Amino acid sequence: MSLTISLLFLLFMSGLVAPQWWGVSYNPKYICALKGSTVTIECTYTYPRGQSVIKAFWSKYWIRGAEPPNLLADPEYRGRVQYLGDKYRYCSLRLSDVREKDRSKYYFTIITRTSAGRYQGEGGVDLSVTDLRVEVPERVMERDKVTLTCKTSCRLTVRPTFTWYRNGHRLSSRTEQLCLQPVSREDAGRYRCAVLGQNLHSPEVTLNVRYGPSSVSVSISPSGEIVEGRSVTLTCSSDGNPPVEYNWFKGISLVGKEKTYTMKKISSVDSGEYKCRSSNEHGEKLSEALTLNVLYLQKNVSVSISPSGEIVEGSSVTLTCNSDANPPVQNYTWFKGPSLVAEGETYTMKEISSVDSGEYKCRSSNKHGEKLSEALTLNVSYAPKSISVSISPSGEIVEGSSVTLTCSSDANPPVQNYTWFEEGGNSPVGFGQNYSFTIDSKGSKYYCVAQNKYGTQKSAAKTTTLMYGPKSVSVSISPSGEIVEGSSVTLTCSSDANPPVQNYTWFKEGGSSPVGSGHNYRAPQSGSYYCEAQNEHGSQKSDAVTVTEKGVKSADLFAVLGVLAGCGCLFVIVAVLYFRETPGMLRALQ
Repeated sequence: MSLTISLLFLLFMSGLVAPQWWGVSYNPKYICALKGSTVTIECTYTYPRGQSVIKAFWSKYWIRGAEPPNLLADPEYRGRVQYLGDKYRYCSLRLSDVREKDRSKYYFTIITRTSAGRYQGEGGVDLSVTDLRVEVPERVMERDKVTLTCKTSCRLTVRPTFTWYRNGHRLSSRTEQLCLQPVSREDAGRYRCAVLGQNLHSPEVTLNVRYGPSSVSVSISPSGEIVEGRSVTLTCSSDGNPPVEYNWFKGISLVGKEKTYTMKKISSVDSGEYKCRSSNEHGEKLSEALTLNVLYLQKNVSVSISPSGEIVEGSSVTLTCNSDANPPVQNYTWFKGPSLVAEGETYTMKEISSVDSGEYKCRSSNKHGEKLSEALTLNVSYAPKSISVSISPSGEIVEGSSVTLTCSSDANPPVQNYTWFEEGGNSPVGFGQNYSFTIDSKGSKYYCVAQNKYGTQKSAAKTTTLMYGPKSVSVSISPSGEIVEGSSVTLTCSSDANPPVQNYTWFKEGGSSPVGSGHNYRAPQSGSYYCEAQNEHGSQKSDAVTVTEKGVKSADLFAVLGVLAGCGCLFVIVAVLYFRETPGMLRALQ
């Protein structure tokens, strides 16, 4: 009933003769179609009996009282539009390769043979045209859950089967959504959705998966041995989105900020560990270390000593040869002055002595050559030794002259204190390397004690020999007492002199001429005698001694014999009688 009323209302409004049998039915009245697709607009119509349809067509225009333009005659639709209906009931229209300009309302019109037989279906069909587009999240991080959606601007009247492409390769999904859960960097690329079986697809969109740096590595060019003076380039490779920035480190020091780091004339100081740090807004990562080993000739050869500080005689000392070379030094040779003394990186003197003092050098060599170190001076410290005393002036020393004793010593550091002693004494008699005094006696023996921080040593005693003329000249008599008549005595001259007296001369008091010479003199008769002693430094006379002669009488002899006989000394009596007759023998007995 409602449909009939509607149709009658349309007929009256159009000015046509509109009995209740005129009518157009659009199904559906709204169509959303994909651009480039083919769409069919379905409709049916009715008209009164007795009428004969001579023209049935579609138009984009709703016109009252006049015939609207036929869509088939529109140049924009030529070859794309096809009327599928008939002149009786069906009025479907097919539109292929739908375009954006095709968005409009479409109306169906029938014209019969009678002058009043024109009818246009009111309301029409509203055609919307849409594109396919892919909706992608603006910011995607690796491991996020991501869904790509195939979108249209209107809800499609006919729901197609979708398919997806990545980088031109078809994926297995057949829904309007493509789920990537979780998304990875391998999912990045160009995506589009399409209608399965039709050449209808969206523009490509790029899925940009963001992630921090990864797979950071360092390479070197040229590879192989690196010789000092050449050009070397280090290259950092890293995966990251957005693109990474590079920083180069040697140890902890920043040395470069590009993907590559070039050392045009590499030197030994460039040897070491290099790392590349890759970073973007999502993080940073450090590469493994690349060790750069620069080969070079020997240089910086030096000698070190252990222990350092003062070196004391008797201690152990080790010299070490330090050399900067690559490849490492193969041979070390040690020299003291021009003499080769050892081989090896170290040279040890276990009990060092003063003779080991001197200049030492090390010669190091590898396949690129050899080099000699600067000299190291070894200064061995030791206590005083080889102490000796010298006397000045040398030769004979005359009483009253000045004498200087000098103490000499081998010591390192030099002797700081000299102390002088007279042999047999406990108290010092002088200080300093030299000791001077005036000789006024027979001389003596002196020694010095030398001292430094490492010890002391005593010298051998030095005798100061005084030269002087004879003195304390005296004469002794043997035998002592009176001499018997006819006998003689021996006089001996004694003297203190240095050098010893060379000449003794004897005089009898009262006479001016010598009576004898020599150390001993036999006085032939009584009298006063003296001697004169002489050496190269002078002479001196002794005091006179008196020799007294006494005779022996027979009465006295017999008295003696009587005494001896009383004692029973028969032998002695016989001897006395004999000697009485032999005066010389008697003198010998006395």
